[in-house]
Amino acid sequence: MKLAIAIGLGLLVLVIVLAAIGAIHLNPQAIGENMTYVLVGMALLYFAYVFGFGGLNSEEKKRVLVIAILFFFAAIFWAGFEQAPTSLNLFARDFTQRVYFGWTIPAIWFQVINSVFIVLLAPVFAALWLKLGNRGSNPSSPVKFSLGLLFAGLGFAVMIPAANLIVSSGGTLKVSPMWLTVSYILQTIGELLLSPVGLSTMTKLSPRKYVGQMMGIWFLATSVGNLIAGLVGGSVDPQKLEQTPKLFMGTTVVLVAAAILLAILSPFIKKLIPNENELTGE
Repeated sequence: MKLAIAIGLGLLVLVIVLAAIGAIHLNPQAIGENMTYVLVGMALLYFAYVFGFGGLNSEEKKRVLVIAILFFFAAIFWAGFEQAPTSLNLFARDFTQRVYFGWTIPAIWFQVINSVFIVLLAPVFAALWLKLGNRGSNPSSPVKFSLGLLFAGLGFAVMIPAANLIVSSGGTLKVSPMWLTVSYILQTIGELLLSPVGLSTMTKLSPRKYVGQMMGIWFLATSVGNLIAGLVGGSVDPQKLEQTPKLFMGTTVVLVAAAILLAILSPFIKKLIPNENELTGE
């Protein structure tokens, strides 16, 4: 195994060096598209291996099945959420009013909104889960995941009217920064509903001997989502205004549909893991 890893890293370094000196030409978009299949394939192979040859009992297999389901929905969430530095950042740069009193707000500064509200809202959510837990009414992890997907979808739904205003003006209008601000706040709420809950749930549900690997699988979902978000953002052409509302509409539909599907699946997941404490993700 160590030899295989060493050989793989050596080949990767060789390709990078050859590309840097111009000896070979790499197509980033084609590589990204193919890597999506590679990463998803790795996850599927891993889950298949754990199920078939991992030495798990029936209860552990049920837990791993739940992890696989949450992996799928987490990847969808991150594919939307990580458009912040791609399509949403392009919207901030090209279509958002950023000049006030002769000073131009850097487009990249809008990325700070998420960080600010993470700091402000994280204690609120922590207190909320504790309060609900003490009452015995803390929602399960799948329900929190579903709400996270829904809020992320609402964050993109907010951007649809703003994008339509841009299209109707022929690209001459610059919309208020409040559109992006509200969008980022809603997505931040979605992140707080899903990300820390996902980390906790992976730890609780993982078979003891696979805890470390399952945490890696969780971050693999993030990687898949980031990769898809990059591909989507890379396909946005600021000169083709009609693409923007279609992009936000498509992202909204996927996120909301995923939220509804997971909400429907939640009772099934609850039957797989009847122990409430393992599914609360506190």
